[in-house]
Amino acid sequence: MKRLGILTMVLFIQTTFAQTNRFVYQVTMKPDASNKADIKTENAYLDISAEKSMFYSENRIKRDSVMQANRQSGGARGFNRDQMESLRSSINYSIEKDKKNQKTIYKDRLGRDAYSYEEDRAVEWKILPETTKIGEYKVQKAETDFGGRKWTAWFTTDLPYQDGPYKFSGLPGLVVKAEDADGDYSFDLMKNYKIADFPEMNQFGNVVKVKRADYVKQQEKFKTDPMSFMNNQRSGGISSPMRTGGGGGNQNPADMRKRMEERAKEEIKKNSNPIELK
Repeated sequence: MKRLGILTMVLFIQTTFAQTNRFVYQVTMKPDASNKADIKTENAYLDISAEKSMFYSENRIKRDSVMQANRQSGGARGFNRDQMESLRSSINYSIEKDKKNQKTIYKDRLGRDAYSYEEDRAVEWKILPETTKIGEYKVQKAETDFGGRKWTAWFTTDLPYQDGPYKFSGLPGLVVKAEDADGDYSFDLMKNYKIADFPEMNQFGNVVKVKRADYVKQQEKFKTDPMSFMNNQRSGGISSPMRTGGGGGNQNPADMRKRMEERAKEEIKKNSNPIELK
């Protein structure tokens, strides 16, 4: 009986340790440089296990779920356009932190494909003596300059994690709040709970692994001429011009291209104040 009790305790500890903890952050953004009054707010998840963490948009998972259900039904369910529009996200990237290898992997979509790079800059923190309380947590102040912005963070040692939203890590605790000096971006911890495992991320198009400097160059090319950029991309292993078919067969390809170009440029304008300025 004693051995059984010890075995049960060991299994309980292993199960608890293996669980993934989800921290829900409210992300507030002013992504349009020409319209700072346009404030976007949405939730993002920071899922943490013993081996890694993932930071990504809550809406991405919800959209993936809707699209997966549509595929499984063979398209019989159709898309609820209003629902899909309500799940649009200003957080199109995902960030994985590999704890064992001390690597931070950033992934974002440019045109047809996703681009992935390993972050090559450390987040250098200055920990300050100032403390306060945010919600139920006692927190301490820290500052850093990263990506062309000055950030203030408040971290807690009340929780057994040394992590945070976005690329923020390296503090002796969990980041509860982070905000840049201009007030353009902020991350606020709202709640946390346990989940069984990391969700499966749907991936459309190719994943192109590059250096961070190369990603920045490709991003600038996309912003300058999105249609040419997408026309030059390879989709499904085949280099081809922008697809204009599907749906209505009577649509004029030139008109469709023009509408797609206008939409792409409008999206670029709406994201002209990125979280990283350099």
